[in-house]
Amino acid sequence: MLDRFTGLRVFSRMASLGSLSAAARALGMSQTMATKHLAALEARLGVKLVHRTTRRLTLTEAGRSYLEASERILADLESADAHAARDTVEVHGTLRINAPVSFGILELAPLLPDLARAHPGLAIDLGLNDRYVDLIEEGWDLVIRIGTLDDSSMMARRLAPCRTIVCASPDYLARRGRPAKVADLKRHDCLGYTLSRSIGVDRWHFGPDGRVGVDVRGPFKANNGDALALAAVAGLGIIYQPTFMVSRHFESGALVPLTLDCPPIELGGVYAAYPAGRWPSAKVRAAIDLLAERLGPIPPWERRRRSA
Repeated sequence: MLDRFTGLRVFSRMASLGSLSAAARALGMSQTMATKHLAALEARLGVKLVHRTTRRLTLTEAGRSYLEASERILADLESADAHAARDTVEVHGTLRINAPVSFGILELAPLLPDLARAHPGLAIDLGLNDRYVDLIEEGWDLVIRIGTLDDSSMMARRLAPCRTIVCASPDYLARRGRPAKVADLKRHDCLGYTLSRSIGVDRWHFGPDGRVGVDVRGPFKANNGDALALAAVAGLGIIYQPTFMVSRHFESGALVPLTLDCPPIELGGVYAAYPAGRWPSAKVRAAIDLLAERLGPIPPWERRRRSA
């Protein structure tokens, strides 16, 4: 089947140059192929677009009307092509980026002003929530995922590791003692994160593969890590959270990291993800490059933890 848009180009160029042979030369095709495109266009429309004689070519009334519409279509197509090409090389427009609430506030939001300053033609729309968002249906250009990715509909770049840690306030440890083993957590107040699929609320998992588990309980649980961290700072109990969530409290001394007889589980990593099957736009590439530079390979929250 002959390409309809090529037929439009043959017709438009023929009308402007005055002959089919001139149109064929301008478009880099044979006159035979140009004739086939024009014939296919007339057959599809069911009307005659051109009167041909041995000496000249003139448009029919239908041809004049169709030429006007064709040129609008071709102009729109060229504009769309130019806009798409611009998106691949020029950072501009609105970048819609989504991230988990705590990570977005603590680690992502401080970096975005630098992205905006580096690219004056870029506007940033940041969305924060802890539910799973659908990039395509909800119109996000980029999402930050924490954990292990298992969604084949996304392409992703790992920005940083995501480690976890057990910690509590000095006040709590003075009152209740310091646990030395994973099994000791049974006798402590443990504050649970209700959205965690890896750590659990009533059963915490340890070790590289998460096979070591311990049943826990406590007076408080929440679906937000900052709320749990504040409860732990207040001496309410022990928390088991990603290091990015608590490292600032280590710096201040409000929380103390605990070393147990089995290492904490790792959550996979922090990823920047975008829809699969698409070449990322310049704005998406610029955002990912900046985040990868600022967050990895040793992210700022790990540097804070190590210096505490």
